[in-house]
Amino acid sequence: MIVRRNVFRASNAMQERVFATPNIEVLWECNTKEVLGDENMGVTGVRLVRKDGTEFEKKIDGFFLAIGHHPNSDLFKEWVDTDENGYIITEGKSSKTNVPGVFAAGDVQDPTYRQAVNAAASGCRAALDAEKFLIENK
Repeated sequence: MIVRRNVFRASNAMQERVFATPNIEVLWECNTKEVLGDENMGVTGVRLVRKDGTEFEKKIDGFFLAIGHHPNSDLFKEWVDTDENGYIITEGKSSKTNVPGVFAAGDVQDPTYRQAVNAAASGCRAALDAEKFLIENK
């Protein structure tokens, strides 16, 4: 597992699972420079670069890319309040933002669950909040 930082941001439970799995080696403070292989053998290795700039290769059989999660809320930061990670801040359990008539739902305001089913439910709540706002502000 290639980790760009010197710590995991995953939940404690997920971290424990990684550390308890004997065939997972964690490579801290590394970035992928190149995935190695060919048409006959497929993926055979990876060229990595450490934070200090040194490069090295590691033999692997496959490569899965996951680069974390950053909400696509930058477009709205000028108007709505966001937290230090870029998630739009909503009032309590509602979808209301600090701007009257502006509601946030799904991955831009959910730093905890980040699942499609929760985003769909969040969108439904936002629609109901918006409907209520429109009725109250004819």
